[in-house]
Amino acid sequence: QVHLVESGGGLVTAGGSLRLSCVGSGGTFSNYAMAWFRQAPGKERDFVAAITWGRRTYYRDSVEGRFTISRDNAKNTVYLQMDSLKPEDTAVYYCAADQKVGTIHMEYAYWGQGTQVTASS
Repeated sequence: QVHLVESGGGLVTAGGSLRLSCVGSGGTFSNYAMAWFRQAPGKERDFVAAITWGRRTYYRDSVEGRFTISRDNAKNTVYLQMDSLKPEDTAVYYCAADQKVGTIHMEYAYWGQGTQVTASS
């Protein structure tokens, strides 16, 4: 059973930056595809970014060029560097893991508890 814990959320003004971290335990971290999703109040849980075990990356269009996903397998950690944050990026951000990469939340078996990101205008 894989256990994921996110950290790094907070409140920033628009244009600012945050770096989210997600530490995994309970499995061989390097074997898993890792992803970030986000969910705003009253909305669906949306794909943000993903990285395969081979470090191939995927992004939703609206964050391409502003967000960067990376992983450090020695630390069992995946990161999401978020720059040029916009108010519409405000959401709870969730880390997810599965043996295959995907862009739909139902494709992922393991989830963290979420961390709030708020970008104020």
